[in-house]
Amino acid sequence: MICLLGDRLGLFSRMLMTMGIGISKTRQLVVIAVTLVGTVVAFADVAPRMSWLDNGKIRLGVDLSIGGAVTHLSEGKDGPNMINSYDWGRQIQMSFYSGPVPYVPEGAVLHKSWTKLGWNPIQSGDVYNNRSKVIEHRNDGKELYVRCIPMHWPLKGVPGECEFECWFRLEGNKVHAHSRIVNKRPDKTQYPARSQELPAVYTNGAWYKLVSYVGDRPFTGAKPTTIVDRDDDRGWPWRRYQTPEHWSALLDKNNRGLGIYLPGVCGFAGGFAGKGKGSGGPKDNQTGYMSPISREILDHNIDYSYQYTLIVGSLKQIREYVYDREKNRQLPHWEFIKDRQHWTYRNITDTGWPIVNGLKIKLENKRNAMLQGPKTFWRAEEASALVMHAAFKTEATSIKVLLQPYDDLAAGDWPQWGGVKRPKPAAPVVVPMKIICDGQMRSVKVDLSNNPAYKGGMTQVRVQLPHGTGWARIGGVGFEGK
Repeated sequence: MICLLGDRLGLFSRMLMTMGIGISKTRQLVVIAVTLVGTVVAFADVAPRMSWLDNGKIRLGVDLSIGGAVTHLSEGKDGPNMINSYDWGRQIQMSFYSGPVPYVPEGAVLHKSWTKLGWNPIQSGDVYNNRSKVIEHRNDGKELYVRCIPMHWPLKGVPGECEFECWFRLEGNKVHAHSRIVNKRPDKTQYPARSQELPAVYTNGAWYKLVSYVGDRPFTGAKPTTIVDRDDDRGWPWRRYQTPEHWSALLDKNNRGLGIYLPGVCGFAGGFAGKGKGSGGPKDNQTGYMSPISREILDHNIDYSYQYTLIVGSLKQIREYVYDREKNRQLPHWEFIKDRQHWTYRNITDTGWPIVNGLKIKLENKRNAMLQGPKTFWRAEEASALVMHAAFKTEATSIKVLLQPYDDLAAGDWPQWGGVKRPKPAAPVVVPMKIICDGQMRSVKVDLSNNPAYKGGMTQVRVQLPHGTGWARIGGVGFEGK
């Protein structure tokens, strides 16, 4: 979630972060503080109602009084709790973002500090101290399941028009998690994609060191990247970065802690907020943060899931687990059989959810109509051809495929907001593709091996559709090796 900290930085940051990039909401237990942009509603302490899983190596606890958010994760029964619960926006929990902005249903009260946030149901509760409601819970000692009705963070007592579900299972030093949102919105508008936290993870101050791999030689054993350390004065604002290894970790002074792995996702955010790197417990302000980030379209009736793994242990153990899971990885390939595969749009829409056998795109005579793939990684020398399975019904005879090189922007980590100037993205490699516009599905293959600009690391595929009217149906996009 987007973070509000008691040091008065939070409300200002939330205003800046209206596109759904996470920090945490805040509480003020005694004094209602005057902040940069307004007042903060006081939060009352809530007695936890816990449900536990324990396999002797790790112990996981969710709080059923706040929607089933994870409030405890430790090594063994007696190990220290790593999860921060200073306020209801910390923990490990689900949160989603969409339009409109502002989002104010008839008769609702919108907090004046959150007018630019939009549609934002969260797992724990709202800014006015109304808790999300657990409507189903099961725990057989092996799998823990929670279903809840979330609350809209910026609104007073307004439940989300959706349901959240979470499944948790322990395996050795790992938590395997499956999260799901089922939307039931009356507003059927297809709003533009926004960044989603999948999920947000907040640790106590002892786990302050943010580590990942940021580079163009993934899965080679290259040195990991320390993004935030104890004495570097970094971490706030949160850092944004791309990791082609799909993991990040928050570690203590002994390089032990908590890692998160979300297959296929390269975008991450993370950092440390508050004073006191290296100290602090679950109710203290200082906190580490990390989150896999993916831009997603959330239809009014979408059924959207993601699965991630939390790894408790040393940096070596965390990375070795990811490497083992990725040993059979393939070149990027997306089949749009039943979902969008994290692809988003610019100046176009599709026919909506459910997705059945392809993305059905409406061409409405808009310039720069674009299909945008998720951030990913491949090396040009390993992928000599691009294949698209699609049908077109329009007047055009060609489209353009844009391949984004690994560049200075992808090679760094950058403050999520503030005055730091980021480098401009490198120019894309533009590949023309001839199409036949008779409405029939066919595969088109483009040889990339003789393109002198196509070399080194690559990070994204975009497809520029023709300017005009008609439709396109995209069944799949992918690369072939030599």
